[in-house]
Amino acid sequence: MDKGQIQIYTGNGKGKTTAALGLSLRAVCAGKKVYFGQFIKGMEYSELKAANYLPNFEIHQFGRNCFIFNDPAKEDILAAGKGLKTVGDVLKNKSYDIVVLDELNVAIYYKLFSTEEVIRILEERAENIEVIITGRYAPQELIDMADLVTEMKEIKHYYRKGIQARKGIES
Repeated sequence: MDKGQIQIYTGNGKGKTTAALGLSLRAVCAGKKVYFGQFIKGMEYSELKAANYLPNFEIHQFGRNCFIFNDPAKEDILAAGKGLKTVGDVLKNKSYDIVVLDELNVAIYYKLFSTEEVIRILEERAENIEVIITGRYAPQELIDMADLVTEMKEIKHYYRKGIQARKGIES
């Protein structure tokens, strides 16, 4: 790739992380290297095993063993800040073709770091790296900077019937 683009998958519908994982699979199968950084998430998700099956796929979590529903704890802020520094370094070092910043928008929403900090690391990235950003609440500044923005819209979801996350489908 000559010039990497910035893609955002946002909105209240299901499928943002799933779309990023699908793109990652396609990229790895095309011989590309993928770095998948998950913000806020620290729980056990099935995709954490992907590196065992996919060459050139690396995944790291920058969250605790819970999800933020109210005010973030100091530990949430520290974990996210460490993650942002890590992905900033990854974006500069040209070792990967694709870098996914999963739930980055939610981390910004909860003020774990600022939109300005994210824009800075995106502007400093190696030119050839494709960046995928996921999560609800994409800030307008990132939408304006992006080359592609897809909004997932919930029409109907079985969660509303009380069906919880299922292993291999949502977790």
